[in-house]
Amino acid sequence: MAAYDKSDLDRRMSGAVEALKGDLSGLRTGRANVALLDPVTVEVYGAHMPLNQVATVSTPEPRMIAVQVWDKSNVGPVDKAIRSAGLGLNPIVDGQNIRLPIPDLTEERRKELAKLAGQYAEKARVAVRNVRRDGMDALKADEKKGVIGEDERKRLETEVQKLTDATVSDIDAAAGAKEKEILGK
Repeated sequence: MAAYDKSDLDRRMSGAVEALKGDLSGLRTGRANVALLDPVTVEVYGAHMPLNQVATVSTPEPRMIAVQVWDKSNVGPVDKAIRSAGLGLNPIVDGQNIRLPIPDLTEERRKELAKLAGQYAEKARVAVRNVRRDGMDALKADEKKGVIGEDERKRLETEVQKLTDATVSDIDAAAGAKEKEILGK
């Protein structure tokens, strides 16, 4: 049984890119984005629930997020959850609707967020390099067991390296686009 599995490496590298995109979508850019409220959980009915399970979240304007709470009794807990989420947002309660104006980002905060985007990207690159190392180790193990020859190992190592390079360039592109968006360029 061969230890090397290209589809597994591909899946794990794609997973690193998807995780990065998820991390990046949570970064605030000064534009309204419903993904901004994804980490918010509300304590209702004796349980912690994601905000999108107790309200409809939308962006009616580029700098405004609207939260329409379904049950009147949950307006208070939703307001409290958004305030305590550490997103720097100030909810305005209006009946069963909560409006969240998105404040302008200071230059300093933009730089911090761009730096954070870079850190997320580096974390994803490290994950991809670890997957690459696992793939190379599996190929060496297969060669040692006699499953593949030296030429085949070298050819497959080149394939793994190409996959790694392509994935890292995807990561760089995603992070670069997010940094541009954050810095407003």
